Amino acid sequence: MKIILLTDVKKQGKKGEIIEVKDGYANFLIKEKKAVSATSGSIDRLNKENSLKALEENLLIKEMQSLKVKMEKDNYTFKVKTGTSDRVFGSISTKQIANLLQSKGYDINKKQISLDHELSSLGVHDVDIVLHKQVKATIKVNLVK
Repeated sequence: MKIILLTDVKKQGKKGEIIEVKDGYANFLIKEKKAVSATSGSIDRLNKENSLKALEENLLIKEMQSLKVKMEKDNYTFKVKTGTSDRVFGSISTKQIANLLQSKGYDINKKQISLDHELSSLGVHDVDIVLHKQVKATIKVNLVK
């Protein structure tokens, strides 16, 4: 029997997939409200939902790309304490970068920021920010005395 999954089902498939299972298992999934039978009407509804999701995803990607351009134009500067021979005390963390971005009006959390290396020396450093799985911004963070 062909069914459309309404939720992720372990070892069967993900939400929105059309799969073929035995009749007894299909009845169990339908009673548990984890699936519906794959009729022409339900398949049409699934196709409409998938096209709507794709449209929303494309709009989100365009929005994130415009945010990326805006973020990459801004300047990000941290004033740090230095010791002898301009060595920085400590380093700049992703949390500090996220706080700076939030103070400038961007809704970014520290998990979206990826650092290749510690920001523990004076100068300009590249920092990658994952805005979307397909959109990654690279901002320049400047450490000054």
